[in-house]
Amino acid sequence: MRLLLSFIILGLFIIPSNLDAQKIMVTYSGYSIDPTAKKDSIMMSFLGNYRDSVTRSMGSVIGFSTTGLSKHQPESGLGNLMTDALITIGEQVFGQHIDAAVINYGGVRSYLPKGNITVGNIFELMPFDNILVLQRIKGDSLLSFLHHIAAKNGWPLSGITMAIKEKKAVNILVGGKPISTDSLYTIANSDYIANGGDDTYMLKVFPQQKKGYLIRDALLAYVKLLTEQGKPIDAKIEKRIVYAD
Repeated sequence: MRLLLSFIILGLFIIPSNLDAQKIMVTYSGYSIDPTAKKDSIMMSFLGNYRDSVTRSMGSVIGFSTTGLSKHQPESGLGNLMTDALITIGEQVFGQHIDAAVINYGGVRSYLPKGNITVGNIFELMPFDNILVLQRIKGDSLLSFLHHIAAKNGWPLSGITMAIKEKKAVNILVGGKPISTDSLYTIANSDYIANGGDDTYMLKVFPQQKKGYLIRDALLAYVKLLTEQGKPIDAKIEKRIVYAD
């Protein structure tokens, strides 16, 4: 199929030298596709094997939740689980210590149901092919980043605790210690955020460590790890982000 398409595409652009390119015309017709359209039995048979394989893979059970997890602000058990996954699996993948992890709130696209957790649930939770990235960030830029998170009413965090007061981050602890604007911190996040997505412009100047490892794969690995340890896929509110009095 790919070879046939390649010949068709090449045929559109390879023009004999004795023809005037301006006289070449390409025509096309539009076809409406709706539930009443007749199904192509050959194509259905061709796709059936792939569909069945994907269905089996997505339905594979990899964990169990006693409560179910959903996202909310400023903090949620689901967000805590996801960012803990970035640190735990990220340290395995990169072979180094990670001080903190962040996932943008808008990047959490679904929830984890009560009961069996499947591969498909993780794909729904993180449908994007975002890559896990490490950045070595100076404390003053991390502070700016946390102010941004506070202005957004809180994003999932691991390794950091803070309070939100008047849209600013206060009472910040990194690894249990007050943030130092002169120190360097290794932060795990997505390539989307590291490249300035969701207005995180302050991170763009810092080099990125990448291994082509997807955040979704980190979540899958973490759920499987907890299951192997006999633990349910649950997480609690731990006051990682609170609203200041």
